[in-house]
Formats: sequence, structure tokens, C-alpha cells
Amino acid sequence: MTSSLPNSPFAHWALDKVLSRRIAQTPDRPFVQFEGEASRSFADLHTMALGFAARLREAGVRQHDRVAMFAGNSAEHIALWFAINLLGAVDAPINPALRGRTLEHAVNLIDPKLLIAEAELLPVLARDGFDFGPLNSVLWFGAADSGLPTLTGISLAHLDCGTPTASLDQDSLPALAPSDTASILFTSGTTGPSKGVMVTHAQAFLTALQTVEGLWVGADDVYYCAHPLFHMSPRFCVVYAALLTGAAICFDRKFAAEKWIDRIRESSATITIGHGPLIEMIYQQPERPDDAQTKLTRLGTSPFPRHIAQDFERRFGLKGIETWGMTEINIPCWHPPGEPLRVGSAGKIRHEWYDFQVMDSESDLPLPPGEVGEFAIRPKLPWIVTPGYFRNAEATAKVQRNFWFHTGDSGYVDPDGWVYFVDRLGDRIRRRAENISSYDIEVAANTHPAVLESAAVGVPSGFSSDDDVKLCVVLRPGAALAPDELLSHLARELPHYMVPRYIERLDALPRTPTQKVRKGELRASGITPSTWDRKENKIALRTLIAGGMAQG
Repeated sequence: MTSSLPNSPFAHWALDKVLSRRIAQTPDRPFVQFEGEASRSFADLHTMALGFAARLREAGVRQHDRVAMFAGNSAEHIALWFAINLLGAVDAPINPALRGRTLEHAVNLIDPKLLIAEAELLPVLARDGFDFGPLNSVLWFGAADSGLPTLTGISLAHLDCGTPTASLDQDSLPALAPSDTASILFTSGTTGPSKGVMVTHAQAFLTALQTVEGLWVGADDVYYCAHPLFHMSPRFCVVYAALLTGAAICFDRKFAAEKWIDRIRESSATITIGHGPLIEMIYQQPERPDDAQTKLTRLGTSPFPRHIAQDFERRFGLKGIETWGMTEINIPCWHPPGEPLRVGSAGKIRHEWYDFQVMDSESDLPLPPGEVGEFAIRPKLPWIVTPGYFRNAEATAKVQRNFWFHTGDSGYVDPDGWVYFVDRLGDRIRRRAENISSYDIEVAANTHPAVLESAAVGVPSGFSSDDDVKLCVVLRPGAALAPDELLSHLARELPHYMVPRYIERLDALPRTPTQKVRKGELRASGITPSTWDRKENKIALRTLIAGGMAQG
């Protein structure tokens, strides 16, 4: 299917057409404002994107090439995403918190034409021992605080959208099809390293459209967003939804619960988004008498923690709109407009777009209402869910068996069609809105010379639907290793949210007769008297990370 088919229900579902229409309609309306910076209009971002696209074309980027991006939240990040897509290329944003082998894996999986990095992250790329495969070009943007590092075997050049030697306009760009891959977004594995989810232009558009309808987004709305731009939610539920409607966005580079209500008030936000643990962190802040005296009316959340949902609505004078979805399948489930809060429910399935079943995870047969099983989705139109995981046919086949996408999430549907999420299947760990690969933690731990083997599991953190990481380790015969020494090693190898809170030393890992680790047993054991706790030992994560950076 191409974008030119006259009977296509989504001929215009691609970023180039959405951008052109928005620039034609409201070029001078405010689009994005980052804290401490001037607001930028839709035309400003479009001009910046065309400048970057010209520079990237000069650097050799062509249609269907992959371009990795290692950067935090900024207007440049958004413009670069647009620029890569406008060239018909595929953008692959990498979590700027990645370190060590998790970063090396992400770059090598994408195998990009080139990598774009924010200046402050260049020292991370320059670490000794990294093997980025055939990558030979890094372009950087932003302010460099000191001299640029040397990247062995890789050329380093400044990316300046104001200095292309050839002009570029919309007419010289390729026409994008809804079926084209727009982005590759990383999601965590459980028994293997993180996977790259291929996202089509139709899929990205539909996520934005669902958000516009589900959150009732209009041209006069203002978003507040502090979610990182390598995630699906800020990209498609915020930036892309604003492109569709003409809404404005106030962006922060990082989330801070203690500043949340002040930023809501300062930005005059009418809409925001949040995940369960972040909502709980906000709720834990001291209540103020004027908490509800803002323009904020809607909160899109997944989940809306049931033990505080009603009081959160009261305290902040808003409506919580709970959803269920994932990067691979968009957001099939929304709380219906006009319906009152139904505590614990993620809403109802958008049946105009999807078939949905709760299945027995062993037989793949449907279960009756009220019975807990695995959520499975089947699209009613082509290209509106992921075509699969990039360069991972085995993982793709596993989740797409029997013509359904098996989500790995479990729950039930009541007789009235309300969907209730219950738990995750498998070994995935969820911490502060980040999906974590236990495999990545184990690989990092096992590189320490004193560690023979390890197993990472999630244990309850105290926030609903949220985990802390417990790492169980078996040392080599005769080896000694203090927990804080192991944590310092892990801080050099892992992003901050993967660094364990708990460490437990075992003589051996429990195994099945086929030698698989019994992770369910390790999870069930929880925190024992022999479990070492980083917080109880007053070891701050920030101190660990700073020490890891200094040594790295």
C-alpha cells in the first residue's frame, strides 16, 4: 500500500503531510517551549528541521537509512526527529542514560548511517573499549563545555542547521507512505537484550489521533510534559498530537515531582501525562491549599494508581483518563469520554481499530469475562501496529503467533467491556515508568571478575505497578566482593534506573531440571534478612553514577 491509493483510509497518515498541513494552517502559533527558553512556533521548528535535513543530506543520509540519536529533551531533538523522517530515513532515539554494554548494544543493533549526539554526552561515547561496529561518523549539537573527546575510528563533526551548502525545501523531499518505517524505539527484553520496535508512519499518526480523541485535545490546549523524548508517549501523545491540533507544549528536560505543580501553574497547562509511579511521587508532595487552582483539567495516565486516584482528582481539580497500551500496539484502550472514574480500570477497547481478546497464555484460546489471562490484540487496518522487532525475527514470531499480537500483559474484561490490567507475564521489571531488561543487568554483573553468575528480578517498591531491582549473585570460588564495589561497577555499565537497590549473595541460583533459573522463586523470596539494601546503607544513586562517570 502506498500513500497515493485513493481509497486508503490513511493516505495522509505520514509526518511530511501532517507537517505541511500544520504549517499551512497555523505557522506562527506557539508550538514548543523548553524551560528557560523562548517559545518556538510551528514554522520555527519546521525551518529548523529543514536546515537539519539539508545538513544530514550533505552527510550522506538517504531514504530508508537509519540515523541513531543520543540526546536529551530539547527543541533540537524534536527538529532532528522531523528532519530524519522528512528525508525518508528512520530515526532511532537512544536513551541518554544508557552506559556500557547497553549503549553498545543499542548502537550496534541499529547499525546507523551515522549517530547524532548531544555535546554533553560525547564523553560517554568516548569510553575506552567500546565497539560500535561499522559506525564511522558522529555529528554533535549543543554546547560543548570543554574540548571535544576523541572517538577512535569515528569522525566527529558539528551539526549546524544554519550552515548547509545547499538549500532544501519541502518539494525536494520524498513522499512518505503510511507503511514506511518512521522510527525504531527501544523496549526492554526479558530473556535477551533490549529490542528495537519498528514504528510505521501510520502507527505514529494513529497513536496521536487516539490521544487527540481520548484526551479531547484542541487548538487552545497547552501540554506540560517532562517525559524523555526517546519514549513513545511524549513523541506521539504530545508532540504529534500537538501537530494534529495546533496545541502548544511546555517541555522540561527532566521530571521533578517537587516542582510539578509549580510548572503546571507557570506553563498554564491544561493537559499533562504521567505514569503510575510518577503520579504517586507527585501525590506524596505536601498538599497545598491552592493545588487545584490551575488551568489543568486532564491527566492521561497508565495506570492511574487505584489507592489515590479519587483523591488525586479531588486535590488537583482534574479528570484522570486511564489508558492501556504499549509501543508495539499504540494505545488500544481508553477511558471513554464523559464516563466517571472507574477505579482500577484502563477503560474500553477502541474496537473500530482493534480486535481484542483475553487469552489463556498456553493454549491461545479466549477466556470468558472475568477470567484473568493474557491480553492479545489484532489490528483491523494494515500498518497500525508494529511490523515487528528490528533484526529479531525470533522475538517477532513469538509475539505475533496465531495472527494475534501477544502483549505479555495480563488482566480481565468485565461483562460491560471494561478492561482491568492485573500484572505482567514473564521476567520484565518495571521501575519508575521504565521497562527494564533483567538480561542487561545480569550481563553487566557477570562482567565483574568476582561474579560467577547472577539473576535480576523485580520486587515491590512501595509504588503500585512498580518494582525495585534485586540482584542475586553467585561469586566465583574464593572470590570476595563487597556490595558497594559491585554497585560501583554496575554504575559504569548500566543506566541509572537499572542499578539495583538490593543485592543478595547466594551459594547457587535455583534452577529447573532443564537448568533454567527459577526467577519466580527469587521474586517470591522478596527481601530477606540477608538481603543488602543500598538505601539502608545510605549509598546514594547519584554518588554511584558520579563515581562511575569519573572512573569511566
